[in-house]
Amino acid sequence: MFSINYKFVLLIVLLLTGFSACDVPTTSGSTMSIVQQEEKTPPVKQQSPVIIDKSRDFSYTWLDNFEPKDALLNRIATPSNYKRTPVRKESFANWLRHLPLKPDGTAVYYYNGSKKPNQRVQHSVIDIDTGKRDLQQCADAVMRLKAEYHYGLKAYKDIHFNYTNGALVSFDDWRYGRKPVINSSNNSTFTDRKTQCDNSYKNFKRYMTSIFSYAGTHSLSKEMEQIELKDMQLGDVFIQGGFPGHAVIIVDMAIHEKTGEQLFMLAQSYMPAQDMHILVNPNDARLSPWYSTDFGDVLQTPEWTFKRGDLKRF
Repeated sequence: MFSINYKFVLLIVLLLTGFSACDVPTTSGSTMSIVQQEEKTPPVKQQSPVIIDKSRDFSYTWLDNFEPKDALLNRIATPSNYKRTPVRKESFANWLRHLPLKPDGTAVYYYNGSKKPNQRVQHSVIDIDTGKRDLQQCADAVMRLKAEYHYGLKAYKDIHFNYTNGALVSFDDWRYGRKPVINSSNNSTFTDRKTQCDNSYKNFKRYMTSIFSYAGTHSLSKEMEQIELKDMQLGDVFIQGGFPGHAVIIVDMAIHEKTGEQLFMLAQSYMPAQDMHILVNPNDARLSPWYSTDFGDVLQTPEWTFKRGDLKRF
């Protein structure tokens, strides 16, 4: 049955009025499928995971409870002779490395509850909500994770993104009532700030919905700094800004104890909006879901192909 892509319709409307939306209104995902893994990959020979200290406070606000056994680093071990790269205790990198995962074998679902046809893309599914609208696509997922990390620390001033028209929209302003108003002349005006503020998670989610609606790969790629592959860190993003574009975020890294070879792990959402998931490696069944930094000039993921120069950092 033919279905209407409301983000695409919104994009056309915005372009006709002079406002430049991203990808498909929120500008995140892509309709292109470059590679689909058709064969199951053998399991990676792994080291035993190390259970984290249960007394540690990892803030994943959308969850009622955080179970350390479900943390990414406890569910996905490194290949033999690799160890995870060191990170600071309270860093975004460490927060990503402990993202909660759903049970093994969990399927990826779209925002509307329908099952994604291609279930050979994900290694694991991240335990985070997708929403009931076609908004949390690829760049949106990246921005959601970054914003959630800062929200958990109550670092509200660090939560800010640009709309596609260039307007800077911060949660620090939003929580005091200073919110953007988009008009047909491609300008953003803002409502006046209020004396009372609303730091609630419900208001934070309203802010993120606004970001998802008017920002995406096109705007996010302009905000980020290009990084050399040799300088890769957890939290960096492979991103191609465009209409469409795509973005995947590095959620873990490891290094070979003898050779120094580095590995990384990727997470994404896609279009239509769907559960965030850890990507398999379609190029190397021995390493999957890990990728080697020695991938040449082209990084081929299950649903998109990136170049070395697409690596960027917040």
